Amino acid sequence: MPIASNFTSILSKDWDINFTQCSPNGYLKYTDLCNMLQLTAAAHSEIGGISFQDMQVSNQAWVLSRMRVEIDRLPKSGDTVTVKTWINSLENSRSVRALEMYLNGTKIIGSETFWAVFNTKKRRPEALALPFLHFELYPDNKATVTGFSKINLNYQRETIFEKTVFLSDLDIVNHVNNVKYLEWCLDFVAPNLILKQKLKSFEMNFLKELSLMDQVLIHENISETETIFSITKDDKTSFALQLNWE
Repeated sequence: MPIASNFTSILSKDWDINFTQCSPNGYLKYTDLCNMLQLTAAAHSEIGGISFQDMQVSNQAWVLSRMRVEIDRLPKSGDTVTVKTWINSLENSRSVRALEMYLNGTKIIGSETFWAVFNTKKRRPEALALPFLHFELYPDNKATVTGFSKINLNYQRETIFEKTVFLSDLDIVNHVNNVKYLEWCLDFVAPNLILKQKLKSFEMNFLKELSLMDQVLIHENISETETIFSITKDDKTSFALQLNWE
């Protein structure tokens, strides 16, 4: 699609929170939060002419490589939130995108995301084939207090679950959807930590893609202030998650 007539380098989009997106406490699920942030990023890429459909002409797609989310509080069912997004950097095969969520004019969530251009046939990164210089970049306008950090996987970890990748885990790029990794791990968190909104920030690293019928192991390490999960296939890490508790 061509660049939309209403294209701007900073996009604001409203979302209504409905009951299907919420936990038993009535507040937005962390997985649905991530979906909402990514759908906003997708909407911005669509009006800017670099959407999935645009990129598929060259067998390309955006894939999420890293994501950090900082949470002051969560919206609840019935709320209308505004998600604002812009690009910090975009060059060759890589882009850093910022996202913020507002409720009644107050920022409640900030996120920093790192994206890579992925060739869906060759299954490897490559330079973006579409023009993108019409996007104004905002390198100093950060959405989070803390930037990306390296998740420490050099710890004594416990294997807590073995899983097979099923069709319902896959997305349009034909690999495990990034929110599925988060969902798998959060299922092993003590429910009260989630229901009482003790999660202040989390960070995800997507390292190697997983495909249909892959056999994976989920590992966990728990401390007083953080929980670290990793997902491995054949002893190689595909995903890492750090949950930071208040």
